Amino acid sequence: MTLGTPLAALAQQSVTLKFHTFMAPMSNVWLTMHKPWMEKVEKDSGGRIKFEAYPAMQLGGTPVQLYDQARDGVVDIIWTLPANTAGRFPRIEVFELPFMMNNAEATSKAYWEYFQTQCPDEFKETQVLALHVHGPGMFHSASKQIKSVADLKGMKVRGPTRQITKMLGSVGATPVGMPLPQIPDALSKGTIEACVIPWEVVPSVKVHELTKFHSEFDNTAGALYTTTFVMAMNKAKYEGLAPDLKKVIDANSGLATSGWLGKTQQGNDPAGRKAAVDRGNTIYQFTAAQREEFVKLSANIDDEWVADMDKRGFRGKALLDSARALIAKHGKG
Repeated sequence: MTLGTPLAALAQQSVTLKFHTFMAPMSNVWLTMHKPWMEKVEKDSGGRIKFEAYPAMQLGGTPVQLYDQARDGVVDIIWTLPANTAGRFPRIEVFELPFMMNNAEATSKAYWEYFQTQCPDEFKETQVLALHVHGPGMFHSASKQIKSVADLKGMKVRGPTRQITKMLGSVGATPVGMPLPQIPDALSKGTIEACVIPWEVVPSVKVHELTKFHSEFDNTAGALYTTTFVMAMNKAKYEGLAPDLKKVIDANSGLATSGWLGKTQQGNDPAGRKAAVDRGNTIYQFTAAQREEFVKLSANIDDEWVADMDKRGFRGKALLDSARALIAKHGKG
């Protein structure tokens, strides 16, 4: 055996990675974010990294179990909402507080930098590849137009995470927490009367067909809410990659990839909105005064989060100030 053989063998090492998520195979997230990301990694690796791609929880389990599937090596890479497991990753919930963001690309970059600088141990059981948020969240209702805080009184509204369900409660709604794939069934059965999601995801869960009314904010002064996402890899799988393949993964991870995911997701909002318009649904935009009422009523959510962080031994106010400063910094870019 020549001395070159082991190196040559190492250079040829290839790997197949299982990518698992709850998003539907026809969703914008799957078609414009997940698939292009996998294709780019395959191309950059000269075909030596290959993917087995599983949308819609095809490998089993529930959306709540995805993060642990990556941690435990059941799958190699996942994309999910950290807040599916309420309170487990508390420091990154800062980005889900009311009226924090107005631009998904800037907020996604801020989220990545915040993770690196403020809480690098938040996802310590996995190798984090990217962190991002979606475009502005808004109301979609089945039988009644939401034009003010008063219209939400007692209305059963789905929220994705504990901070967002708290916000819904603060403005008078009856919050119902549930993962995205459960929305169509809950709307059709009347378990919920409305939901909050961004425009881009509307077609994939048929919300434009199951609701007639949509209420959005002018987002120049901040969106009602956004949701945080994590794309993470099994640590042992990452560390076992050949050095050059690790570099390929690294080059498709981090700040730029996080920003791209946020930008791409928000970029799909107009198509989701158009689906509602084409169906003849009614879209209402809150006035500045109505928006202020939402801001005022939900302001206590920030204070509660800060107090919760302090109780856990984290500096809540410093974390909140840092997130706000980073959103402003990346928003100038």
